[in-house]
Amino acid sequence: MYLLLKVSVPESDSTPHPGPLPGRGGEGVRSGGQKTEGVRVIDWEQPANNDFLLVSQFSVTGPLYTCRPDLVGFVNGLPLVVIELKKPGVPARAAFDENLTHYKAEIPQLFWFNALLIASNGTDSRVGSLTADWERFFEWKRIEREDEPRRVSLEVMLRGTCDRARLLDLVENFTLFSEHKAGLVKVIGQNHQFLGVNNAIASMLAARKLGHGRGGVFWQTQGSGKSFSMVFFAQKVLRKVAGNWTFVVVTDRVELDDQIAKTFKATGAVSEAEGDQCHAASSAHLRELLRGNHRYVFTLIHKFQTPELLCDRPDVIVLTDEAHRSQYDTLALNMRAALPKALFLAFTGTPLIAGEERTKDVFGDYVSIYDFQQSVEDGATVPLFYENRTPELQLVNPDLNEDIYNLIEAAELDPEQEAKLERELSRQYHILTRDDRLETVAQDIVRHFLGRGFVGKAMVVSIDKATALKMHDKVRKHWAAERERVQKELAAYNITPERKAELSKRLDVLRTTDMALIVSPGQNEIPLMKKLGLDIEAHRKRMNDEALDEKFKDTTDPLRIVFLCAMWLTGFDAPSCSTVYLDKPMRNHTLMQTIARANRVFPGKHSGMIVDYANVFASLEKALAIYGAGKDGKNPVKDKQKLVADLRKAIDAATTFCATRQVNLPAMEQLPTGDKRRLDRLDEAVNALISPDPLRREFLGHERIVNTLYGAVKPDPAALEFAGRVATLIAIADAIRAKLNPNPADIMEVMGDIGKLLDASITGVDMPAKPAPVMDLSKIDFEALRSRFKESKHKNTDLEILKAAIRAQLEKLIRLNKTRADFAETFEELIESYNAGSRNIEELFDELLKLSRNLSEEQQRHVRENVTEEELVIFDILTRPAPELSAEERTEVKKVARELLSRLKQLLVLNWRQKSSARSQLKLAIEDTLDTGLPRAYDKPLYAQKCSALFEHIYESYPERDAEIYGAA
Repeated sequence: MYLLLKVSVPESDSTPHPGPLPGRGGEGVRSGGQKTEGVRVIDWEQPANNDFLLVSQFSVTGPLYTCRPDLVGFVNGLPLVVIELKKPGVPARAAFDENLTHYKAEIPQLFWFNALLIASNGTDSRVGSLTADWERFFEWKRIEREDEPRRVSLEVMLRGTCDRARLLDLVENFTLFSEHKAGLVKVIGQNHQFLGVNNAIASMLAARKLGHGRGGVFWQTQGSGKSFSMVFFAQKVLRKVAGNWTFVVVTDRVELDDQIAKTFKATGAVSEAEGDQCHAASSAHLRELLRGNHRYVFTLIHKFQTPELLCDRPDVIVLTDEAHRSQYDTLALNMRAALPKALFLAFTGTPLIAGEERTKDVFGDYVSIYDFQQSVEDGATVPLFYENRTPELQLVNPDLNEDIYNLIEAAELDPEQEAKLERELSRQYHILTRDDRLETVAQDIVRHFLGRGFVGKAMVVSIDKATALKMHDKVRKHWAAERERVQKELAAYNITPERKAELSKRLDVLRTTDMALIVSPGQNEIPLMKKLGLDIEAHRKRMNDEALDEKFKDTTDPLRIVFLCAMWLTGFDAPSCSTVYLDKPMRNHTLMQTIARANRVFPGKHSGMIVDYANVFASLEKALAIYGAGKDGKNPVKDKQKLVADLRKAIDAATTFCATRQVNLPAMEQLPTGDKRRLDRLDEAVNALISPDPLRREFLGHERIVNTLYGAVKPDPAALEFAGRVATLIAIADAIRAKLNPNPADIMEVMGDIGKLLDASITGVDMPAKPAPVMDLSKIDFEALRSRFKESKHKNTDLEILKAAIRAQLEKLIRLNKTRADFAETFEELIESYNAGSRNIEELFDELLKLSRNLSEEQQRHVRENVTEEELVIFDILTRPAPELSAEERTEVKKVARELLSRLKQLLVLNWRQKSSARSQLKLAIEDTLDTGLPRAYDKPLYAQKCSALFEHIYESYPERDAEIYGAA
């Protein structure tokens, strides 16, 4: 519509035609002497044909608030970009927590067309989608090439995402809407995906031009969104490159095949029905699909059983996932023969290792490299920490080797049998599956799982199906024993309240946690397991009947521990999974794929933990040297001791910060819990750290980092060293948060008794069951409050409570009458001046008291004006900010306000906002009443503006008949 209005369209054939519209789609169609034109709101092909406008402090009014985002970027009148900025030193996250989240709730209409949200403090800048939580906001460190030096800055962010061509590319080709159980999620391509996919398309076009079909190898580490990159690639090719394209998505594992197909379905690249129809069920079905004309075909490479020609079209692109050995064996040769003119592009989470150089001959060279280290540094994945808990086996038979040789000789094996036996023994299988060893590991898993800080989900990986089942049974046995032990201890008569609370929490996890075995089906598995004394039948029934994969991904589902041997180790994403218990020898890309199950980003998850019972450390180091080490040679999987060192550093920084505000944390720790002196020190610490706002935010930032790292270190005994300091920091932070209770009503209830609030917050006592009567600012004795403040030892705390009360009163007043928004501006300016240091605490308190008086007077203004609160709103809309009126004219306007309100209420029929006739009647009533009643001071433009403003007010404040905001007030 914007381009239609801008360029204009001829109304009849006799009017000279101005030529084609930019971005016009389709030819004009004659109909009744008029010409119908198709237009596009945005010209994607020629960015310069669009209008780009950046607006500072753009005001948007919602039902309750008028908000002013720092910057809004418009393209052809659509607000595609919202940018919120903070001062250097204030965390960029504050822009998300305090501003963007508020805007989304209060002015949702601003985000109907939103493409990007950007939060920055100048040095730390992040971009995210409308549905993303802060953990999903990401940095943008490179602008044009992957080999650029990476920089985190606002300039790089803006050049990388808001350059005209790049912004339109992001909106058109790197934005997906993915259906999940929790709802629709908007996905924006990250920096590495944007650059990598565009590189891949350039490489594919070059290969097509040269005619060799080698599109390249796209290496982006596990967990960094490789499946989404495949969708971005395919969808952009379909939009931007001419051709009747078919994409053949090939994997070598059933789990990967299912997972990638689900991604394409969830994002709407293919419909559910089309995805199922185009999923090759057999070689014959694959033949049928490739000879047809489908946009997508999903298949296992095993379906290419013969070198039969299936499709000789040149506009076929084969996307292979995990391009390792299976992609250049006989099956892959069959695939090449079946699709002789296709382009081949390999997507892999692990690089080409020694022995796989032939992959380059098949697919070409790298088109994108995004390794494990880069992924962690960019926050696309969380760091992984390694903990070796390999059980030490005590050798009770010193003649073990001799006894084995005797057995071999007595068996009289032939050379082939001896060689096989030697291979079996070298696999360590028998050592790893010894019953007493499995008991030890199972008991340790129970202990470790229950002692973790972040209670994410966990995978236990065993060497084979039988061992996984054994491990499941043994963990359940030790789990039940622990539950019984905790119940007994809870029943003891002399248990302390602290210990009781700790045990109750542990018991809740023990009672609610579900476990499941996840293994692939096999022929005769039930009798085979029975021979080993194991029962798999009930497990198989559960695997068949329940969607265990969805349960494990669902953070609210009690399925928290799964026992595996091969399934779910590739192509399975459960972001809340934080721990992998590894009891299976692995190496190379299989090991990397397995440990990557714990590296997904999830709210509150600082890192993933790899607990090693099979002593794979040597293999892990070797694999990381190939797959994960950054260009500086650093190893991205850190020893647990590195995490402890990070915690110590964070605690030292927090302690030093507190000391600069005369808060002595070590001295507080020395005082006994519950001691009056300790409560006094806590009281003083709260007062010292609660204000001004930047100081409080910095302290709470220190506390949050310490708390997160402490949770990640647990249950390692090293955490005990820091327990006291962490508890002290948490106590101060909790007390500060209690003072700043975001619920205005609670703060208003205790405005008259600041001392009680302090005592309740410090000692942790709950609010009384029967709250005190609600008080407003007009009931407060301001002089008494000023005197109390002068004598107070806790000025910062008193100031914060007054600020909270004023904010609550403001919200109520503005909700009833939006013309009072200037009071809110004054309030925010006062707070900002204090934070900036241009006012001291006493000056600010005096200014806030003056503002409080003004609010109280404003609350009673309708009485002085001799109108009701509802009539006052209409009067204010008609008189603010213009025109200038005499006393007689103001009386006329009040009469109009009364008459209009009475007339409008009669027109508010049931569901009036949904009925066009009702809305039209309302508009006519407003126009008629104002036209006949307003004095001559209102000229025609002002009259039109007031009609529009009044209709908007009625629409927002009277959503339904007999349901207006004034009744609640």
